[in-house]
Amino acid sequence: MRTKSVGKKKINIVTLGCSKNVYDSEVLMGQLQANKKEVVHEGVGDIVVINTCGFIDNAKEESINTILEYVDLKEQGEVEKVFVTGCLSERYKPDLEAEIPNVDQYFGTRDLPLLLKALGADYKHELVGERLTTTPRHYAYLKIAEGCDRPCSFCAIPLMRGGNISKPIEELVIEAKKLAKKGTKELILIAQDLTYYGLDLYKRRALADLLKELVKVDGVEWIRLHYAFPSGFPEDVLEVIKKEKKVCNYLDIPLQHISTDILKSMRRGTTKEKTNALLDKFRQYVPDMAIRTTLIVGYPGETEEHFNEMKEWVKEQRFDRLGCFTYSHEENTHAYLLEDDVPQEVKEQRVEEIMEIQTQISYELNQEKIGKQFRVLIDRKEGDNFVGRTEYDSPDVDNEVLINAEEVYLSIGDFVQVEIVDAYEFDLIGKLVE
Repeated sequence: MRTKSVGKKKINIVTLGCSKNVYDSEVLMGQLQANKKEVVHEGVGDIVVINTCGFIDNAKEESINTILEYVDLKEQGEVEKVFVTGCLSERYKPDLEAEIPNVDQYFGTRDLPLLLKALGADYKHELVGERLTTTPRHYAYLKIAEGCDRPCSFCAIPLMRGGNISKPIEELVIEAKKLAKKGTKELILIAQDLTYYGLDLYKRRALADLLKELVKVDGVEWIRLHYAFPSGFPEDVLEVIKKEKKVCNYLDIPLQHISTDILKSMRRGTTKEKTNALLDKFRQYVPDMAIRTTLIVGYPGETEEHFNEMKEWVKEQRFDRLGCFTYSHEENTHAYLLEDDVPQEVKEQRVEEIMEIQTQISYELNQEKIGKQFRVLIDRKEGDNFVGRTEYDSPDVDNEVLINAEEVYLSIGDFVQVEIVDAYEFDLIGKLVE
């Protein structure tokens, strides 16, 4: 067995799951750095902290495999200690301790002070907004609330993240200013439900108030909204999107289904008619808005009729962006009491059918962009192209604009004016406007 040198221990943070986990890892890294600890993100370290996801089966499997991989490295003497935190650990801690005892310690989603103590560090309350970002410098996630109070039947998030806790507007503005000083130009607001923001602190929905303060931050040029809930959507947010140039004409609103029967069983607090009326309102207020949604197929009791209703609705709505997932039967959720009666192969076939429809819609919408000009934020250089995004696209999940790097030199993080000269299903080909 290889022995470790005596000296400063490097801590490697491994992040799995969604953007909210990315944010949590960045906060952890910021705290460790303030404690004079040497920390890396998904690199090589003597001590490993795995920030897990426990949302659906595939995510749980990836988290468990990652834990086993690092436990194996520990047994080989390649790492000294392995700690596990995040959603999977919050939800299944007793099971994990019994099944994978070689992990040094397990922590939940709200155990940051305890995790820091185990790493030989102190939790510093004064570090409001301080974190070590892992995204490219020009964009960053801003988590405005933790947890969720929604009763969705299929979702285990409240089991792992607890109830909704909003961050005060003042703290978020401080955080945004610190990010802007480091070069952040795009803030991506995240929470389990953005539109619930403020109900616990201010006894009213306060997302619009937060946006009005964030647009005042010098250096921030785009503010993007992720994960809005359709029931009780606050109209004053639409007014802010319409009036404030810094707030992107973009909304990520997971609608999950359209059949009223399924929505009722899902406990979504809405109907087909209300959902369509809300989408009409979005397009009426902000005609230029790009709407991203996600759908679930194979929910218990979903018949061919329900699924065909969804397919026709997707064709009618022509969403700018859409993702589709198979239902995952999660223990301790309300839907777990129902029979998971749609076979897995049927679920997967339904995903394929929805995505085939959406791919064609995306292609047609992109074709309409040829000849038009857009402001593009350059994310990276990849092969022979600079790769950027319009305000209608979020990193990693949406369309990208490719600009030939042999014809022009661009700086990462810069905004440029681009004319679209060609388009595919999920890529736009652009030429710099001189």
